[in-house]
Amino acid sequence: MSDIWNDLTQRAKDAKARSILSLFEADADRFSTFSAQHDGLLLDFSKTNIEPDTLTALHALAEAANLPAQREAMFSGATINVTEGRAVLHTALRPDPSRPVMVDGEDITVGVRASLDQMAAFAEGLREGSILASDGQPFTDVVNIGIGGSDLGPAMACRALSPYIAQITPHFVSNIDGAHVADTLAGLDPQRTLVIIASKTFTTIETLTNADTAVAWLKEAVGEQYGAHLAAVSTAEDRTSAYGIDPARVFGFEDWVGGRYSMWGPVGLSVMIAIGPEHFSDFLAGARSMDSNFLNAEPGQNLPLLLALVGLWHNNFCGHESRAVLPYDQRLGLLPAYLQQLDMESNGKHTTKDGKPVAGMTGPIVWGEPGTNGQHAFYQLLHQGTRIVPAEFLIAAKGHEPGLAHQHEILKANCLAQSEALMVGTQQADPQPTPERRFDGNRPSITLAYERLTPFVLGQLVALYEHRVFVEGAVWGINSFDQFGVELGKKMAKEVQNDPDALARMSASTRGLSDFLT
Repeated sequence: MSDIWNDLTQRAKDAKARSILSLFEADADRFSTFSAQHDGLLLDFSKTNIEPDTLTALHALAEAANLPAQREAMFSGATINVTEGRAVLHTALRPDPSRPVMVDGEDITVGVRASLDQMAAFAEGLREGSILASDGQPFTDVVNIGIGGSDLGPAMACRALSPYIAQITPHFVSNIDGAHVADTLAGLDPQRTLVIIASKTFTTIETLTNADTAVAWLKEAVGEQYGAHLAAVSTAEDRTSAYGIDPARVFGFEDWVGGRYSMWGPVGLSVMIAIGPEHFSDFLAGARSMDSNFLNAEPGQNLPLLLALVGLWHNNFCGHESRAVLPYDQRLGLLPAYLQQLDMESNGKHTTKDGKPVAGMTGPIVWGEPGTNGQHAFYQLLHQGTRIVPAEFLIAAKGHEPGLAHQHEILKANCLAQSEALMVGTQQADPQPTPERRFDGNRPSITLAYERLTPFVLGQLVALYEHRVFVEGAVWGINSFDQFGVELGKKMAKEVQNDPDALARMSASTRGLSDFLT
């Protein structure tokens, strides 16, 4: 593997001496060669400084990391989360009827389907009005209280799929800052609101603190019948029962599902309630489609593999330490934040699975905002900054507003123009610009294109990025599925809150800040 790594390092040095545009000039079929499609989703990575031999070497890198075997181990239920002794089976939450998944001698997809059926019955009951509030009237709003994986995925999906929301409007509370729960509840009628408390262990302090506030709000309005307004996503049925939640309204999930990978199952209950079981089924089908591509497609048509190889090229060999996610879709406004969690919590690691230091750079910094807003902000740095930031554009052929099709045409034009401008700079339009108007170009980008942002397409996109994270982590030799890095700060926060002597053991800076804030 070291020989391949060294070869790619030299290729990256050689690439600095050529332009991406020159690769198009040398190969009229470059777009066809460096793009791939699956089920209506197009990945174009032709605007990167990757030539055929480089792509071959990148594929060899994945093979040297034993990627096919690692991939099969994940899908089959092997214990690949070695630090926690767990399987990693978020893919089983969108089960393929033809592929049983055996864990400890049991086909877990049977239980997954039963859980989805339970969710669907509850969601449909709320939407049709057979499950009613304490006063016998239908619910109009649902508030999901969670944090991290119990919040960001569902919140992102509901915003992305807002054209499909009917009957019940979703809202999300995550931050321990009281402003979040106060602002969310202020616009709602407690008699018409269902609150879902999403915490696997039912011990997460942010979630339970916000839940206490929401329950007090419900009690004030509906009295002791507040339990009719509660549901939970949790495995701690003793705790949820003590909280006053009917066991029939508790939706659990197994420890082989990590939080940031969990919205395909019970954590996605708020999504299913908002868009309905049928559209949620389409969402799962889109992810399942991408699973199939990742498992079965040849390397040159394997979208997750190709996306990961481009990411490895930019991060490890070209030295580009961040990636900008730029959805040209206002409803994908939370996608960059969702991918920050998915990618940086998974692959922000410094040791390999056997406890040794990682040889190179691991997870890049992921950030972004929707276009065209970003064009009037940070695109200045993308075009003329001293750091090169690979850009990842997402664009639909059509929007959901037929009466505003002319605006979507403007949106598409901007997306296509920005990727072109990043590559060509001013060398064609203005060969002799003044220094401040010079754009050097040669800035890499990829584009993901699709017909329209539907539940199926969103499922494809999220699964695509999940598998990209897996491939990159596999090549680096790290465990992408634990998250011990989130614990130290939380532990110290509890000490500051509960131990009067804790501050005395901390730095003068922290003590001084505490004095100021007291």
